[in-house]
This record gives sequence, structure tokens and C-alpha cells, in this order.
Amino acid sequence: MPAIAALFLSAMAFHLPAMAQSVGPQQTSVHEGQTAPRGWTYEWGKTDFSKASVDFSEIFSGGPPKDGIPSVDRPKFEAINKADWLNDRSPVISLEINGEARAYPLAILTRHEIVNDRIGDVPIAVTFCPLCNAAIVFDRRHEGRELEFGTTGKLRNSDLVMYDRQTESWWQQFTGKAIVGTLLGAELKRLPSRLESFALFRERHPNGRVLERPFSRAGLYGTNPYEAMTACGGPFSMMGPCRKISRR
Repeated sequence: MPAIAALFLSAMAFHLPAMAQSVGPQQTSVHEGQTAPRGWTYEWGKTDFSKASVDFSEIFSGGPPKDGIPSVDRPKFEAINKADWLNDRSPVISLEINGEARAYPLAILTRHEIVNDRIGDVPIAVTFCPLCNAAIVFDRRHEGRELEFGTTGKLRNSDLVMYDRQTESWWQQFTGKAIVGTLLGAELKRLPSRLESFALFRERHPNGRVLERPFSRAGLYGTNPYEAMTACGGPFSMMGPCRKISRR
């Protein structure tokens, strides 16, 4: 888990409000007349690239292809006392809906970035971008339609660009808004959540449940696959200025 803690500190060294400002304001205008790169149209046959609120030059490949970072679509959970692979300081995203509390370890989300889950009758997407440290939970419903999310393998301003599997529209994770495709301009509802230590979650919710590791290779979780990117001196694939803030 030390690698995950280092990732957290590295991301927090940058001024996220500045990133939010660069991500958000362009969402209101439509960029017409753009031609999507040929590789995009080949890989994304359902995506309507004639509808976009951002300049395509702002979107970079992070390396993996579509769904190359696999979302967790059939999550399983275990009791707190069974999650002995976590220590007290292990960071988790936690939330409670209708009295049911769940924790999603960053050690898992660093490798998967999206968990499509359901608590009671509420379909949710638990999302985490390890490059900008944005941990956000969304209601997966839009205008009565339930969406399921996956990873595009793309980044915009060092933030995850996700997509819905129903229309293959692209969504900016940091804002929860659709920036490319049929659902352009749609915005997901954010749900209250916490980014906290496993010890704090356990203290508040002794009967809470913890996301199980999807793969049996235990060594896969708890290491930082983005160490080179977080050590490069600035956010990976970030366009425009980025102001460092003091850690004091």
C-alpha cells in the first residue's frame, strides 16, 4: 500500500481547482466541423463524433485501448474482518445508501478505475482517476435510462475519459458530463461519498462491506502502475498551465 499512498500525495501536489476550470467551461459550446482521427472511428463505430463540446486535440491516448483498463461490472463484497489484505491506512472510497455502507479500496480502483455497482435500487458508478486523484461516485441513470460505464483509454487534462456502453458517448470523469457523442451535454448526478482510510470506514460502519479483489493475483493490487507518470514533474497529458501548491 505505500505505493498507493505515494500516488495520493503526488496527485494532491497539484491544484485541482485549476484543472476543474480548464475542464469545465468549454462544455457549453459545440465544436463543429472536426474530423475524428481514423483510429477513433475504427475503434468507436457507434460514437457520434459530429457532436462534441471539446476540441479533439485536447484528448490524448493514455496507452490502453477501449476497455483495456477493465471496469468491474459484477462486483463482489466481503465482510470487513475478511478484508485482511488492507491495513488501517489503506485509502477507500466509501458511501452509504439507505443504510447500506460499502467501501471500494483505491488499490483496486487504481487498476480498474470504474466499478458498475448497485446498492438497493440505485445503480451507481464508483470512479477513480489515478492520474489526478479524482474519486467520484455517480448515479448511472440518465433520463430514466440506466447506463453502464467503461474506460476509453483516453485522457483529457490528465483525467479519465469514460464512456457509456449504451450509446458510446464519451464522458469527462471530473465533471460527470458527456463531451462527445449522442448524449452530448448530459450530466450525471453525483452521490455523496468519502475518500478515507479503511480504519475510519470500519469505525463508522462495523457491518459495512468491502469490494473484493476481482482477480486472484493478489500482487496486482497495492502497487502503482503509474509511477513513471507521477514522477515526471507535472500531470501526464495536461494541457495549459498547472500551478503547484505547497504541501505545508
